[in-house]
Amino acid sequence: MRKLWLTIKAALLQLHSIAGLLLALLLSLIALTGAIMSFEDEIVDHLNAGIMQVAPRTTPALTPDELVARLKAVPDAGKVAAITLSSDPSRAVHIRFARDEQGSRPSSFYVDCYDGHVLGVPRGEDFFATVRRLHRWLLIPGDANGWGRRITGVAALGLIVMVISGFVLRWPRRASSLKMWLKPNLGLSGRGLHRSLHLVVGTWVLPIYLLMTLTGLWYSFEAYKDGVLWLLSRPHVAAAKMQPKQPHPAARSEPAQSIGFDRAWSAFREENDGFAKAQLTLPAGPGTVMRIRSWPKDATRESMRDEFRIDAVTGEVISAERYADKTLGEKTIAGVLDIHRGAVLGWPGKLMFMIAAALMPLFALTGMLLYLSRRKLRASRQRATLGDNAADRTGERQVAALSDTKGKLDRIELRQVGQIAGVPQRLALAEPDGQGGIAEASLDGADQRREAARLTGDGPFAPDQVQAAQRFAAIGATVREGDQRNSIAGPV
Repeated sequence: MRKLWLTIKAALLQLHSIAGLLLALLLSLIALTGAIMSFEDEIVDHLNAGIMQVAPRTTPALTPDELVARLKAVPDAGKVAAITLSSDPSRAVHIRFARDEQGSRPSSFYVDCYDGHVLGVPRGEDFFATVRRLHRWLLIPGDANGWGRRITGVAALGLIVMVISGFVLRWPRRASSLKMWLKPNLGLSGRGLHRSLHLVVGTWVLPIYLLMTLTGLWYSFEAYKDGVLWLLSRPHVAAAKMQPKQPHPAARSEPAQSIGFDRAWSAFREENDGFAKAQLTLPAGPGTVMRIRSWPKDATRESMRDEFRIDAVTGEVISAERYADKTLGEKTIAGVLDIHRGAVLGWPGKLMFMIAAALMPLFALTGMLLYLSRRKLRASRQRATLGDNAADRTGERQVAALSDTKGKLDRIELRQVGQIAGVPQRLALAEPDGQGGIAEASLDGADQRREAARLTGDGPFAPDQVQAAQRFAAIGATVREGDQRNSIAGPV
């Protein structure tokens, strides 16, 4: 049974390494762009505080259609696609425009809700839009309809594989030791330090990475999205949302008839007048049904919104989805983005998710260094095997010691480290003999391979964590029968 388990762990190590080598750079790019967007709303609001506020007046605010009419005289203003209004009389109106024939979207405006005067173009909006396209679609043409989102989805699946395989490989012999799970050994150097950081920091961020990937797949694969809808939604809600979707045109088509915002806005106000903010969005193609999203005054997250679909010509309410009426599963679906970026836990959650995402390059770097060192150790063992006979003839062997930073020899374990100072070696186990010397006990066959792997951190026998405040050093010892003298060699 143990042999089977070791075989499984060896296979998982290979799978973990291959996935990491293939996806390290891509995952680092996706994670870093996600970290940049963690506090996008707060940053944009801070940068544009001066154009987002207006002086309240006694005169009534302009209606949405009146605002659109005023914007027609503004140079470079495109076709209005969405209007965001606030119940706060001191808040400016945010206008977004449709994509042009080339597929690009003009910059949005903030306008005075009382006279339609353009207050300015929000700073930072274009930057974050580019970062978002890089994060979700890798800037590949086609955006959501291109190959970019499938590539990021495959990367997310690869991260799930690495998280699960890494957790299995990480499982220590003493699973109840919190210190072993959560405390990195910063007193190490080289391979030991790389391994400690890779394992321990990976344990810290493991649940966050799982949440990020499981929610990120929502935006990559329609089949995954439909499966989540079927699992968490009521049957009639899932059936409505899983209906085949019409492909989005590259540029907005002209509707069959000219429609405005006012009739739908009036119908919405009759349905829900206790909103804090409302966003009116025109249909993407021919049609008259407008989508209106509204956030109540006590909303603490972006996902806590109601959604209405209203015929802009007749004012008929086609559908109304209120957040308060949703089941727990449906609220979870509505909050996929908030879960993905940690916003469900407020700003501390967003900060934790941002730090976790920013740490992704650490795993790429330490993983690559561990892979290269494994290859080097494997080559060293192969060279050492070739020199076994010569070492036996001379009777000289070299050993590796595990000592603390003060130089005190707590115990000495011999491991196969290749050639030190040009002398071949074999693996052996040595213990202090109580008289300042070394008593040696050779290991053979599978025991040699297991001991070497355990001490060097290679393969499924890798150590859980080197003891705190200790480091690997090399000791060159001349061990002869009946001779307890030894000499010290430099570090490996």
